[in-house]
Amino acid sequence: GCWFQTDMAQKNVAQEWLTQAQASPQAWHFCWALLSPDKVPEIQFFGASTLHTKISRHWTDLPAEQHESLRSQLIAQVGHFSCGPKMVLTRLCVALASLILHTLLDSWTTAVPDLLRAFQGGEGSAEVDIRYQALLEVLVVLPEELQTRKLSAERRAQLQSALTREWSSLCPLLRQILRREEAVKERVLRCLVSWLALDVDLGESEGLLQDSFTLLREPELFDTAVETIVSTISQHDSQRFADSLLKMLPQVLALQEQLTKAVQDRDMETSHGICRIAVALGETHCRALLEQVDHWQGFQALVNMILSCTGMPGHYPVDETSSSLTLTFWYTLQDDIMSLDTEKQTLYLQVYRPLYFQLVEVLLHKARFPSDPDFALWSADDKEQFRIYRVDISDTLMYVYELLGPELLRNLYDKLGVMLTDKTHPSSWQDIEALLFGFQSIAETVDISYSDVIPGLLGLIPLITADSIHLAETIMLTIGSLAEWLADHPLMLPGVLRLVLQTLSNADLSVATVSTLKRICRECRHSLRPHANDILTALQEVLVKQIHKSTQSMWLMQALGYLLSSLPDEEVLGKLLSLLSPHIQQLERLANEMPSPASKLSTVHILGLLSSLFSTLDLNAQGEGQEDVRAARSQPRTNPVVVVLQQVFPLIQNLLSKWVKEAEVVKAACAVFEKSLKTLIRDFAPLVSQLCELIGQLFSAYPQACALDLTGQLVHVFACEKEHFPPITALLELVTSITMSMFQHGARDHPDVADSFMQLHTQVLKRKADVYLSEGLDVKVVFYCGILSFKFPETPTVKATCSLFTELISHCEDVPAVREVLQEDGLLLLQTLLEAVSGQSCSLLELLSEVFFSMSRHCPSLLSLQLRDALQPPGFPSSPSLESLSLESPSLVLHHIHTTPVTVRYVWN
Repeated sequence: GCWFQTDMAQKNVAQEWLTQAQASPQAWHFCWALLSPDKVPEIQFFGASTLHTKISRHWTDLPAEQHESLRSQLIAQVGHFSCGPKMVLTRLCVALASLILHTLLDSWTTAVPDLLRAFQGGEGSAEVDIRYQALLEVLVVLPEELQTRKLSAERRAQLQSALTREWSSLCPLLRQILRREEAVKERVLRCLVSWLALDVDLGESEGLLQDSFTLLREPELFDTAVETIVSTISQHDSQRFADSLLKMLPQVLALQEQLTKAVQDRDMETSHGICRIAVALGETHCRALLEQVDHWQGFQALVNMILSCTGMPGHYPVDETSSSLTLTFWYTLQDDIMSLDTEKQTLYLQVYRPLYFQLVEVLLHKARFPSDPDFALWSADDKEQFRIYRVDISDTLMYVYELLGPELLRNLYDKLGVMLTDKTHPSSWQDIEALLFGFQSIAETVDISYSDVIPGLLGLIPLITADSIHLAETIMLTIGSLAEWLADHPLMLPGVLRLVLQTLSNADLSVATVSTLKRICRECRHSLRPHANDILTALQEVLVKQIHKSTQSMWLMQALGYLLSSLPDEEVLGKLLSLLSPHIQQLERLANEMPSPASKLSTVHILGLLSSLFSTLDLNAQGEGQEDVRAARSQPRTNPVVVVLQQVFPLIQNLLSKWVKEAEVVKAACAVFEKSLKTLIRDFAPLVSQLCELIGQLFSAYPQACALDLTGQLVHVFACEKEHFPPITALLELVTSITMSMFQHGARDHPDVADSFMQLHTQVLKRKADVYLSEGLDVKVVFYCGILSFKFPETPTVKATCSLFTELISHCEDVPAVREVLQEDGLLLLQTLLEAVSGQSCSLLELLSEVFFSMSRHCPSLLSLQLRDALQPPGFPSSPSLESLSLESPSLVLHHIHTTPVTVRYVWN
């Protein structure tokens, strides 16, 4: 009754009982009873599975004199179940395959010929079919069983060699079955694929492969034949089987007629399958076929066939799905041609260079958008697949440019010129967009600064009527890809900027226009002074109207930062205040409102705008032709950004008092200071004391990781500034005390805080380790919190902890407290490390080993002494002493701190 239990608990009990039954010695006997014809298929399946388990795992339990009777019984049962049920037959065949692998090298070396004899013959074609099905099932699972069985490399090689020797006698029989028996053709093909994994001789398989090509004409066997041919082509070593490959080439080329018909009939499955075969041969054996110079015309015909697959009529992925399969072939062909010796390379470049120009035309045609009404009917998934497909085409064009060089750009430019000026044959927007897409694909990643067609291209762009959103988007992205070129040719900027700023108010083109403007402001900032007012006015307008989504608004602020960085100081402050005043006013309103989800969203957005602006507004950045600006900046002055920050500081403080427990708001506020600190560096000094006080208030109210990250940034910048460091020291003492308290009460729910705490103290140790010499900051607190941090399951926290200890140990000479704690509790550290090593993934082992290396380098005598003790406990690393040391019971570790003098700042409750 246990077969049909529905209750899960009962099922589990039954399953456990059955597993134990299979392992028992009696299973050798009761499995045959379970295979009795009067049993239901589920019970018969259990009997067959038991038999396989016994043969594969308990073979040595069976006396050698019983091997032959087991073999006979098993072959008889396979014959008996050849009519089904299929699941029982397959399991019995796997059991027989397992038995063959046990005996093939000694007591049953003639296993394969014996099987062929046992399952041939029989009266009537129906019985022959059934017996062949059973034989083929055994032959299919035999190589699979070898692949999955755990064996030594030597034993596996011996068995593989013994089986491959039988292949020459199997091939004729398989061909004979394939010709005679309709019902088992698919099994024969599966058998070929299975044996190919054994690296059988391709020469001996030629006949079967030829039959597979013939079966491509039979619709019900088409898919299996394709899989067989592709597997055969993909598995074999070109060098060993060059002759067989050359024989295969005409067979693949002969499929062109079937391919052409499939394309005409819109039979996507057939065209896809034939395309897979052509690409498999071209891609897997490209180099070998190129080396056969005498046969260059055959290979060229294959390349042309693949080109026709790349140019498959219709739109991907709606009308066809084959063209995407071919793209990697063009990389392979290009690489293989360029890796040949000079003589062959010259020959093949004459043949294939014109073909690659043809390929570019085909790719641009395939990248074309469909008509607007058609595209509107596409599903969201089809549109996304088409977008990815265009990205793949873009990457291919970029690669092809390496082969064709500037001539390709000239070619595209000439075509675009004809399209835009030939009034007798007006072009569709799709054709124009495809050519610009080709330009942009190349300019995006390749240095085209030496190309002579770019001025002409920028002259043609204003002639384009952008009557499609896709075309307008590509125009913008093309301009963006030329930003570096524009930096060297500032005379072209006015026309380009006019076009970009006009488009800025179009929300549908948001991503393309804003990213292009940001790129121009970043790359050309030192040429933008004459245009600064126009850009500022346009940007301010779209920001106030909130035309763009949050992300694009952030990009606009970054663009403004780049733009303002190029202006003289005296102009920056006024422009900055005028730009920010609407946003600051809105922040003031929000600070006076009752907190709500909407006001939280707006607060985070405005703080994001400020941090985006400050992340790129760098008045210390120097560029060519900025000597007058640089001279002015060498004079002592208060940085305009500091002036703005001082003005908004009380406002941010007020906002945070309302949102102190809202991680998003606190993070956004910290980002404002963090971004400005990274660009201002030491100019940030006037704000240090205020900021330390604010971070202290924040962290005392509600500890968050971003406050610790900001503290780390302050340490990094001001470590060497004696006059500015005292408030940072006080802040370090405060956050360390609070974090220790958090660890005492269980820090498991705050892995991010633990992570940032480790990073903060790693930064302190690197930049200003002498702060641990003061009484206020106890390095032992850091040590014991670090021990507990090793227990976190989160990988980033453990990584940060490894970095902390690697750095901490390196200070055992110059910081006495470090040496003390290592002498007192280095053993605890070693035990924790060894336990971590035994339980961690490979990615962390290297970092953990860095900690050991640091110990061996900086305190070797301590390491050798304590390592011996660490390995003493029986059953280590799973000894009871370590199992009890967990995040749930931190007091075991933190009680150590009681034994050391801690300043009054450390509040325990």
